[in-house]
Amino acid sequence: MDGMDDLDGGPEGGAPWKRMSKEELENQYSPSRWVVRLGAEEALRTYSQIGNEATKRAQATGRNLLDVPYGDGEGEKLDIYFPETVSEALPFLVFFHGGYWQSGSKDSSAFMVGPLTAQGVAVVIVAYDVAPKGTLDQMVAQVTQSIVFVQKQYPGNQGIYLCGHSAGAHLAAMMLLANWTKHGVTPNLKGFFLVSGIYDLEPVMHTSENTSLLTTLEDAQRNSPQWHLKTAPTQPVDPACRILVTVGQHDSPEFYRQSRELYQTLRRGGWKVSFEELHDVDHFEILWNLTQKDYVLTQVPLQETITGTSAHSPLLFLPLFASSWDGSTRGGVASVPGE
Repeated sequence: MDGMDDLDGGPEGGAPWKRMSKEELENQYSPSRWVVRLGAEEALRTYSQIGNEATKRAQATGRNLLDVPYGDGEGEKLDIYFPETVSEALPFLVFFHGGYWQSGSKDSSAFMVGPLTAQGVAVVIVAYDVAPKGTLDQMVAQVTQSIVFVQKQYPGNQGIYLCGHSAGAHLAAMMLLANWTKHGVTPNLKGFFLVSGIYDLEPVMHTSENTSLLTTLEDAQRNSPQWHLKTAPTQPVDPACRILVTVGQHDSPEFYRQSRELYQTLRRGGWKVSFEELHDVDHFEILWNLTQKDYVLTQVPLQETITGTSAHSPLLFLPLFASSWDGSTRGGVASVPGE
């Protein structure tokens, strides 16, 4: 144990957010207020611009299948970007975009496609119906169906790796709880990369982001992976499946606390999980940096990275995923920011 197993101060009643004023809670759950190099509006604009440009570049220069339906709904589409050599026996990174479950699009979220396809990884960017059209229950169901679709279409895959940012990290984390049996297929999940996410939705109920999302505490708990994992621990379907929970140094203290607590809960539950605080990046930079080839290449040997042949390493293709998976942190994290 590392002495940080109870960041919430013990019982649920001691959770730090419950002692915050409405104004402070709003501030904590507004990522754009914590950017350090740009103003809030400029950061959001730059994030969108980089995502749009990366997606256009990926669609124009690579081998891809766009707007592939994974379900019957109008919004249930995904894009698949392939490396130059297409084979069913590829590793697949499946990405879920952020936007507080109310905005964002697969059409502006192909940040990591260029560098990853260049290294032999197929990338799937998933669309889902954001609020108010979609409810959180529907989003979780859609994300589940998208993974089932990928597994059925590419049953010989070398591994499916789920990656989500912000609200997308929440949706990816909900897949830790999925009942695959009722879908008739168990996806070949090899890793979860959860980037600056929210895993306990109860605090969000008390912010302006709740307007079209959550109506009851039951809604929040039902869609909170942290709540499920804490109250009824779920055992890994595949003990070899790895999880990395990561957060930016300049994310808010509440985003940090949520990430750290999910990591601790998973570790107690027997999951192979690591935690990383990424140095000197904010909530948006942590994702848009994935467009940079030198950011994507890791310290892990290339052959091991792409083929996943190592017995101890999953598909480690981002520097934030290049830890030793021993539960330690590279960033020297010792306490909750602000303590």
